[in-house]
Amino acid sequence: MQEIQQPVVENVVEMTHICKNFGTVQALKDVHLELRKGEILSLLGENGSGKTTLMNVLSGIYFPDLGDIRVKGVPASICEPADAFGLNIGMVHQHYKLVEVFTAAENIVLGLPGGTHVNRRALSKLVKEIADRYGFNINPDKKIYDMSISEKQTVEIVKALYRGADILILDEPTAVLTPQETEKLFDIMRAMKADNKSIILITHKLNEVLAVSDRVTVLRKGEYIDTVDTKDASVQSLTDMMVGRSVTLEIDRPIIADKKPVLRITSLTCVSPEKARTLNDVTFEAYGGEILGIAGISGSGQRELCEAITGLHPIAGGSVLYQGFVDGFEVEENLVGKTPNEITKRGVALAFVPEDRLGMGLVPSLDMVDNIMLKSYRKNKSFFVDRKKPQKVAERLVRDLEIVTPDVFTPIRKLSGGNVQKVLVGREIDSEPRLLIVAYPVRGLDINSSYTIYRLLNEEKEKGVAVMFIGEDLDVLMEISDRLLILSGGRVMGIVDPRRSSKQAIGLMMLGHEIEKKEGAAAV
Repeated sequence: MQEIQQPVVENVVEMTHICKNFGTVQALKDVHLELRKGEILSLLGENGSGKTTLMNVLSGIYFPDLGDIRVKGVPASICEPADAFGLNIGMVHQHYKLVEVFTAAENIVLGLPGGTHVNRRALSKLVKEIADRYGFNINPDKKIYDMSISEKQTVEIVKALYRGADILILDEPTAVLTPQETEKLFDIMRAMKADNKSIILITHKLNEVLAVSDRVTVLRKGEYIDTVDTKDASVQSLTDMMVGRSVTLEIDRPIIADKKPVLRITSLTCVSPEKARTLNDVTFEAYGGEILGIAGISGSGQRELCEAITGLHPIAGGSVLYQGFVDGFEVEENLVGKTPNEITKRGVALAFVPEDRLGMGLVPSLDMVDNIMLKSYRKNKSFFVDRKKPQKVAERLVRDLEIVTPDVFTPIRKLSGGNVQKVLVGREIDSEPRLLIVAYPVRGLDINSSYTIYRLLNEEKEKGVAVMFIGEDLDVLMEISDRLLILSGGRVMGIVDPRRSSKQAIGLMMLGHEIEKKEGAAAV
């Protein structure tokens, strides 16, 4: 019998024995990675596992301390991003690097040689050719500040392709996209793969890994674990590889029978400094003993809603009524016009975990004890500040939430993102709120840290706390929420039961479409 010959696999990137240290911290230890021609390779790992560091080495942002890199079979020395561009390697970062006042076309050619004048007609033609080839929808003459998140991402990808990239690195590309936008991106990735482009996808969303990638490389604590074919993997097997042990992948949704209204918002309207409406006639209620999820594409009014309730954003109209115990009496308190300090002095039991955890939530240069004390120091009746109670709280949080830190006196800025988030959430919950507002509490966190946060929120719900959960992962929102409020352009498109609603219908509402009940969005 004639032996069937297997096709020769061509590696376009080979990274072997890669090591990278930052001071005494070893970020990468003897890491290997192979990327084949015309494949989509997912790169997985917990926070701090070295995924982005490894890709920063490949894209020229970092230079490895040890190890070898071969690109298309040739040894490569990538000392800076220009070297990566020269090797046709492009990276689309999670936080887009675009000039807001420039057009898409201007951003695409920014930094390229060719003098100060741009042939806009020829440039638009080239951009359109790239867009038509892969299915992009892009207006070369549109300003970046007028674009949605998905449009900005399109500009970043086209910018890399315009510069000749045939090896693309996408860092968390679906983090803030709707289901429809995510599927569109996947179609584009498949079209690029069919054109023999090679793609490395960094993501925490394991269902997306299984949907679009050919193989998966897993890192753990800076070390290479394994590379497996996606067809042979499952969400559970990939999670176990990432964490190093078996992890339960179920988000509880306990049902609380006795629900009491805690927050009633009526016709809430806010305007920007430019007099544009950021919230338009928003009306809803939040109940104790439930998690009210809030979904919407980025910039739909989520931040303004949180800050309006907590006294951080001016309100143009409407009411924000808190129902609870104030000064020992059960009352209905209108929070409109009150500052955060006035809300606290009135005895309103409100806690807020902001989106910007190191800008608004915590002080990076202070340690855990001092950051916890920031929440409670005004309660001191003595002239001297009591540090013993905050220290006990910090030590309890480290123990209960498994916060990884040398000690409670280590500056917050030295902790990983997941541990910083645990400190912030733990501090707010320790204040025993009746209303807990959390904005993107698991953004950028690994699956282990994320499930710790989900558990904490459910524990508060079971205590009778009203939890408002602003999130970007629609799968998680639908799994953990009792009701789901959808925002689009500052308006409430509907409040639905996520157990009886389809993901596609909710995605359309996030894009501003009115959906009938028969189309899969069950109103509540």
